[in-house]
Amino acid sequence: MSFIFCDASNGKLINIVEDRRLSTLKDYFMRFSKETREGVTHIVIDMYAPYMTLIKEVFPKAKIVLDKFHIVQLVSRALNKTRIRFMNQNKEFYNKFKHYWRLLLKAQEDLNATHYFYSNCFKKMISQQEIIDFLLALDPELKETYDFYQTVQQAIKLRNLEIFHHAIQHPSDLLSHEMKTALKTLTHYQDYVKNTIETPYTNGVLEGINNNIKVIKRIAFGYRSFYHFKARILIIHKYTFEQKKKRNQTI
Repeated sequence: MSFIFCDASNGKLINIVEDRRLSTLKDYFMRFSKETREGVTHIVIDMYAPYMTLIKEVFPKAKIVLDKFHIVQLVSRALNKTRIRFMNQNKEFYNKFKHYWRLLLKAQEDLNATHYFYSNCFKKMISQQEIIDFLLALDPELKETYDFYQTVQQAIKLRNLEIFHHAIQHPSDLLSHEMKTALKTLTHYQDYVKNTIETPYTNGVLEGINNNIKVIKRIAFGYRSFYHFKARILIIHKYTFEQKKKRNQTI
């Protein structure tokens, strides 16, 4: 797999490295002067451990910022695994948990409590909030796991460090083992999560670039040469970036 990096402040694609293994990336970035590398203040990454090692060794003054999406993804996957396990153990409620899994992952404030619709699973008119209340009342472990997920999600969304610290420092004993595993990860990386909450940087722009790259690859039905593929990506991104820049200047 390749390694892509861009400027977090403006979204400009800097370069693409063919190999994302630690040794390759270390050789690539060590070509830059020490002064240049020490000038990097923040680096946004997912929870890929080799990247953290790379940053500590090559960019000693840079703060590691975990991407918000990947933090929420960590706890949402733990909640979903808990739901699946409970669903498979309770065949009576299997269809309800399978059909309404998206509601469990939805932000609590976005659940509709006033609009009623007919549900085939419940055989009556019901609201989204009532469905969630019913499902969570079936098992205290699921309820506490859901509440923890919502708290972490809310802390990241509101950029509230106090809420986040309280959640990881005072977890319920009833958390599912899937969520406890996610909690260990959050606790281990809490300093990086702190940087996430305190800074405006995300990997959102980079994810958009990745999606564009997938489209380029699909349209061409693949590339035999990495260098041709890289050149195509850089040319298209530069053109798109310049067009956006002109539009912003016009506005």
